[in-house]
Amino acid sequence: MKISTAAARYVDYLAVERQYSESTSRAYESDLAAFAAFATARNVDNVSDIDLELLRDWLWASSQAGLGSSTLARRSSSVRGWSAWMAQNGYIPVDKAVRLRSPKTGRSLPHVVQRSHMDTMLESLTESAASGDPVALRNSALIELLYAAGIRVSELCGLNVDDIDLDRLIVRVLGKGSKERVVPFGVPAQSALVDYLRIGRPGLLARQKNSTDAVFLGVRGARMGPRSVYSLVSKLLAALPGGSAQGPHTLRHTAATHLLDGGADLRAVQELLGHSSLGTTQIYTHVSTERLKESYRGAHPRA
Repeated sequence: MKISTAAARYVDYLAVERQYSESTSRAYESDLAAFAAFATARNVDNVSDIDLELLRDWLWASSQAGLGSSTLARRSSSVRGWSAWMAQNGYIPVDKAVRLRSPKTGRSLPHVVQRSHMDTMLESLTESAASGDPVALRNSALIELLYAAGIRVSELCGLNVDDIDLDRLIVRVLGKGSKERVVPFGVPAQSALVDYLRIGRPGLLARQKNSTDAVFLGVRGARMGPRSVYSLVSKLLAALPGGSAQGPHTLRHTAATHLLDGGADLRAVQELLGHSSLGTTQIYTHVSTERLKESYRGAHPRA
């Protein structure tokens, strides 16, 4: 179903069944029209293609446009109610906005994990995987790939075995708007994937009768879903020093920021992340300060 159609039906529902006032209904209609325009500009026309990242990007863009905190809170409330209603009525399989929150004034930058903390987490996962336990092998490969390639959780969950080229160190993913792109990954991710695909995945696959081409499998042998990945990543990040319950998208933010810290070109990062607009990628330039600091120390006589 088209976003504009679902939005119109929701506004009618609010006015007729919930008996919202005309002004309140107009406010919801305006918010959803703004979101529909934002989504269309990013080649997302169908409600089934909406995800949490798109909703967050919309609120971020709204914040950058100078909208007040009350307007941002209302926009967040509008799409949360709309998403919940669509899920309840079968227009989408799950509520995509259940974790959406209004951007806080002055705190629009994404959360990024420190390099040393990422190293600690990855080393711990590698040590656990050395036991040969299928779930530990999967967890190590999953986190390594999320961080190495900076892919979305939906892209990770949709991966099939043939999508990964271990020799060329690339993975083919299907992103927003059904756009396919090829993303590179590094040797540590390759090593973790080799061990998982050779030992871990067969062990998990043996736990169910039906065969599947999915790369990442749950404890019962079926394809992992976003909720399972979110739960795993959240627990791992919360266990880090000063950590909190952040989801898989934090690893995407972290990958992009660390790439820029290392000197990667902004447009290269845009291609890797699959952003249709360079403006979306530019948020990471505000987070990435290491290159600026190094340039300053090396060039300024009073550094």
